[in-house]
Amino acid sequence: MIFSETPLKGAFMVELERREDSRGFFARTWCEREAAALGLNPHIAQCNISVTRRKGAVRGMHFQLPPHQEARLVRCSKGAIHDTIIDLRADSPSFMQHWSAVLSGESYLALYLPEGFAHGFQSLEDDTEVLYHMSVAYVPEANVGIRWNDSAFGISWPLPVTDMSERDRSFPDFQPPGPFRSR
Repeated sequence: MIFSETPLKGAFMVELERREDSRGFFARTWCEREAAALGLNPHIAQCNISVTRRKGAVRGMHFQLPPHQEARLVRCSKGAIHDTIIDLRADSPSFMQHWSAVLSGESYLALYLPEGFAHGFQSLEDDTEVLYHMSVAYVPEANVGIRWNDSAFGISWPLPVTDMSERDRSFPDFQPPGPFRSR
């Protein structure tokens, strides 16, 4: 695996190192040892999948409150997404900054985000599947979010928004200094 740090401290793009032959290819999608060597949280406690039916739909911006903060490894297995993360760690040099990347079933790229980040995406194709590997189990009462179009961040979504849950639409604006501290 090839880890490339994003402009947001502690978040990495993860590229596969393919071993190809006439049948196709084989690649590791996660390695506890390699992640730990980079200082990343390598623990996977839960794996999730989301399927988004309509191009243009937005999911997010989600995160879990302490002490249930989660590191995530996000990969699009079918279709494509405009994946966006926001650093909410008040003591981070990239506090309140956001960054986006396109993940797709064709690229096999993944995005690792550490604890203290909000995450969301917009589906760029119909019937898009996204896989999430989480460092802690989902805790419903700790799961919160901020509005997808909060002016504090100025996120530009590439398509008109076609669908969103009522919960995501009603998240409040972010209130600095934020609930997080870096590890």
